[in-house]
Amino acid sequence: MFADEIRRAIEAASRITLPQVTALLWRAYGDGTVTEAEAEALSGLIEARTDAPAAHRLPPGSQPSPEAEFPPPSQDRVEAPRRFVGSRPRTDASMERRRRWAASGRLPPGLAARFTLAEQAVLALVAAEVVRRKDCRLAVGQLAAIVGVAETTVRNAVREAVKLGLVTVEERRVTGFRNDTNIVRIVSPEWQAWLRLARKSPVGQFGFGDTRPASAERGGCKSAQRTPTEVLILPESGTTGPKKCCRAAAGDLDQSDHMRIRVGRRTVTAMR
Repeated sequence: MFADEIRRAIEAASRITLPQVTALLWRAYGDGTVTEAEAEALSGLIEARTDAPAAHRLPPGSQPSPEAEFPPPSQDRVEAPRRFVGSRPRTDASMERRRRWAASGRLPPGLAARFTLAEQAVLALVAAEVVRRKDCRLAVGQLAAIVGVAETTVRNAVREAVKLGLVTVEERRVTGFRNDTNIVRIVSPEWQAWLRLARKSPVGQFGFGDTRPASAERGGCKSAQRTPTEVLILPESGTTGPKKCCRAAAGDLDQSDHMRIRVGRRTVTAMR
């Protein structure tokens, strides 16, 4: 039968000639020389030969040994250390920078609720750059390194901010294959008003958003002048003693040498 011939051709064919045998199989199926069940079985055999690892070619009619079908793993492959595939782990330093930027208060609470913690940190750095130089021209890699997030998070944050109408992104093309850094500007009136209310803090040890009190050398608000407050001891201060009555107050006239009483424009002197 023609199906048996195709089966022998599949077993003897190499990976390079398997596509030709596959085309021959479906041509025979279209002509009606191969039934649907035979075509399905032969197609499964071709797929098994395609997915199987390359092995030494055997003469037609010979059966491969189990060692040939399932070769033992090589010594180098067994002893090779396992390589972990995935993103780099988040360090404590990057998480600290991310949380500090997110808590710097550069976004209004209503707008910050629409972003994740990492995206809030990215937009806080963008806001700090806008306050400093009216726009943000940092590269995606710089934003990610300063804040402690991945570059994908930076792109997602800016894309979501553009979608909500909070910022605009201006692309600067240099040539057909080279671009300069994009210019990000804040256009949200709510965000702009929030930044005007916020105090402009200088560049601290941890970048913009350092909320520590500024020293006199760095400028900022004036240092508060302390007011000395004397702590009174009530028994010694005399404030808790009995007060003089009206008669005792009248008796004080005898103890004073002179007392001048002003009545209108005249001055009367009371003598002892």
